[in-house]
Amino acid sequence: MMTTRLPATDAPVSVLTLARGRAAHLHNVVLGLSHQTRPPQELIIGVMQDEPYTDLPPTSFPVRQVMIGGDNLPLARARNRVATEASGEMLIFLDVDCIPAPRLVADYVGQMAEAEGLHMGEVMYLPDGAAREGWTYGTFDDVAVRHSDRQGPPEEARRACNDYRCFWSLNFAMSRADWDRSGGFDERFEGYGGEDTDFGRTLSEIGLPIWWVRGAKVFHQYHDHCMPPIHHVASVIRNSELFASKWGHRTMEHWLNAFRMMGLIENCRTGLRILREPDEADFALCRQGKDMPYAATGRVIRILEDRQRLQQGLAPSDAPMAERLARMSRAEEDLLFPAHAAASVAAE
Repeated sequence: MMTTRLPATDAPVSVLTLARGRAAHLHNVVLGLSHQTRPPQELIIGVMQDEPYTDLPPTSFPVRQVMIGGDNLPLARARNRVATEASGEMLIFLDVDCIPAPRLVADYVGQMAEAEGLHMGEVMYLPDGAAREGWTYGTFDDVAVRHSDRQGPPEEARRACNDYRCFWSLNFAMSRADWDRSGGFDERFEGYGGEDTDFGRTLSEIGLPIWWVRGAKVFHQYHDHCMPPIHHVASVIRNSELFASKWGHRTMEHWLNAFRMMGLIENCRTGLRILREPDEADFALCRQGKDMPYAATGRVIRILEDRQRLQQGLAPSDAPMAERLARMSRAEEDLLFPAHAAASVAAE
């Protein structure tokens, strides 16, 4: 396996984020970076809207805004662009919803100086209102929670993530050398979904490790959204089929299974087909409530399973969570391929 030179701990660091709307969230990201124990050399914002942001907080490091054209949420292209614009030997990618804890930059610098590959820091979720003006890290530590569908940090400083599907781009870092080796994100992925998993698969194929790391923490700011992302059904399907054209099977099967259970899509011989647009009842089921720090697809699927049982005259499932998750995984497997191919695989 080819290895890359590890950067020195005093190498320049670029922090990169993408933004469309959410000016208050971006303001807090910049504030968080201004509180770092080891400030970055620069912040680059990929602006996916018509106008640049104004009234950002003052910082001790330069902040550059790079305008990204396109109406179709060009996440892959935007990440590649901000990485191209960056001058640092270490690249830290933050979602615009993620306020970095004070040691985020320092923690990532230590990790990237010791091991090649992609490093994923901790993510904690804040309830509605926690990130209002005047917020403190002490308050965040008191109220933030972990996501029930995501793995927590390792007990040791770093642990290998052996399933590329676990990568998501909220909070990660790579050396410039490893980023260049990866080739960046596939810009054919447009709109919501799939580009993260495709990038993780690419790293797996070329032998670049993915790590869970302790520290490098962010606090995810509340925003109203749906999970599964029923407001992005069309792009999820398109990107899942694009993934299949590259790797031989679809991705995002967890979301696809939820869409199918809701009657939004079906798996045909010719591919995935949209049956109807989501209605208000669907949004009410999937929308993150004001009392929820995050939305989770697993919660929605469990509700849908129990509804199906009630329609069959059965009581809600009292099976252990491990059994329910195993059943959920089996239901998702046939969505990895078109209906006729899934049947063939199951028969083998």
